[in-house]
Amino acid sequence: MNTQELLATTVDEHAELVRALLEPALAKRGTETVLLADALDRITAAVVLSPVDLPLFRNAQMDGFAVLSSDVATVPVTLPVVGEIAARATTPGALEPGTVVRIMTGAVVPEGADAVVPLEDTDGEGDSVTVAHSRDAGEYVRERGSDLHEGDQLLPAGIRLAPRHLAALAAAGLSSVDVVVRPRVAVVTTGAELVRPGREVELGEIYDSNLVALSAALRSVGAEVTIATRVGDDVDALLAALQDAASTSDIIITSGGISKGEYEVVRELLGFLRGTVGEIAMQPGGPQATADIAGIPVIGFPGNPVSTQISFEVFIAPLLREASLLPAAQKRMLTLVGDVSSVEGKRQFLRGKVVDGDRVEVVAGPGSHLVAGLAASDVLIDVPADTTELGDGDSVETWTL
Repeated sequence: MNTQELLATTVDEHAELVRALLEPALAKRGTETVLLADALDRITAAVVLSPVDLPLFRNAQMDGFAVLSSDVATVPVTLPVVGEIAARATTPGALEPGTVVRIMTGAVVPEGADAVVPLEDTDGEGDSVTVAHSRDAGEYVRERGSDLHEGDQLLPAGIRLAPRHLAALAAAGLSSVDVVVRPRVAVVTTGAELVRPGREVELGEIYDSNLVALSAALRSVGAEVTIATRVGDDVDALLAALQDAASTSDIIITSGGISKGEYEVVRELLGFLRGTVGEIAMQPGGPQATADIAGIPVIGFPGNPVSTQISFEVFIAPLLREASLLPAAQKRMLTLVGDVSSVEGKRQFLRGKVVDGDRVEVVAGPGSHLVAGLAASDVLIDVPADTTELGDGDSVETWTL
């Protein structure tokens, strides 16, 4: 059975095809409970109600003296110090009128006291203190529930948890939170020539950078990498890897094996899976493929490392950023440094580096193998398919990497 040629021919058309394939998978994710230590950047699955009042009890806002405000209405006034309350678990005795208690920030305000005089507004040590400034009832006292009452909404559903949200959960005594399951994505790289970084290579072998790059890229946009594996040019081994991935993943990404030569193992397998494979009008990243295995969408990228990474940025990253409530990659117009030629009819993504804040220069050539050039870049320069020449000073759209 042959693969079907992709109907989409432009970058935008293929992006819409990929979106249509992935959106159902991204929408059906379930929920799970995670500890706060693991909850950063996760998305709340439901409204979180506070189980307690916040603050938990009436406490001092400042280091100073707990007083009855009527006792310090006329100042200066000297009053006896009858005790001290530290910020720890305690039930202080009631404050008698005409006396004060030394109190620390966060400590329980005793019954009978209705204000705290900050330390800097007093003078004296030992058994008495002189209060120089009067205070009204309620000043520098944090009332129980003044931030939030028990049963009130602490956090809404559908927000991405930042440190400030985790602080609120912890302050309310919660140790875990219900969150949406991360997009679960498997990565399968193909090619008999690929070897693990760190191993000795023989002539004709190359290090598998795509497995590292795709796994890291997925995590950077909020996905969980369920499987990261490489297979050689063997259809049965690839099928087994995809079946294994489909059992634990929402999406599968492959790299390599979709060109038109021999030993194109992904292209061969997609023929049996009724997949689609073809050429998109872009450079790098022209060959692209899609398929379905056991109801799980498969997105096939070309194997050259720059093509793989740019394909991810163009077709997959925007969808996962949306699903993870992350901001879209920044796009902005910059001024080109130098002249650029582009292939007619192909939308080209050149690697560039921002200089002087609002100018961009091309870092490396258009080759899809120039990984060092991509590493030295901080933007992609988006050259439209109908543009063949750009000159120094022209305005170009860039995608921040």
